[in-house]
Amino acid sequence: MPKQVFEKIKFFRQLKNWTQEGMAEKLEMSPSGYGGIERGDTDVSLSRLERIAEVLEIDLADLFYSEVKQIINFNGTNNHQTGYNQLSPKQMQLKYEFEKQQLIIEKLQQENRYLKEIVELLKKGKTE
Repeated sequence: MPKQVFEKIKFFRQLKNWTQEGMAEKLEMSPSGYGGIERGDTDVSLSRLERIAEVLEIDLADLFYSEVKQIINFNGTNNHQTGYNQLSPKQMQLKYEFEKQQLIIEKLQQENRYLKEIVELLKKGKTE
């Protein structure tokens, strides 16, 4: 696995202010085993990388293809392309918090649609 993947795992863990021990616990592995991943001493399976991405609440692709991504421009202008290494850790944290909130909003909107459908079905049931 390229060294940059290990650096990204460490970077995303640090964004969450998690220790290596805490991350190892979330992954149900030993702290020394997890430390080997961040140091690049351990070959990691795809399934382990998927689990790491899941725990970090990022896309698996972010570990491999994060050099250029679409970033939200908070000035209200068009989106632009930028590299992750151009963003400060605080900007990265804000970006991920924003994306997380967007996902929550989408889930709530979907739940709202389902509830409206249920209400309509219940109304139809009363009139029949």
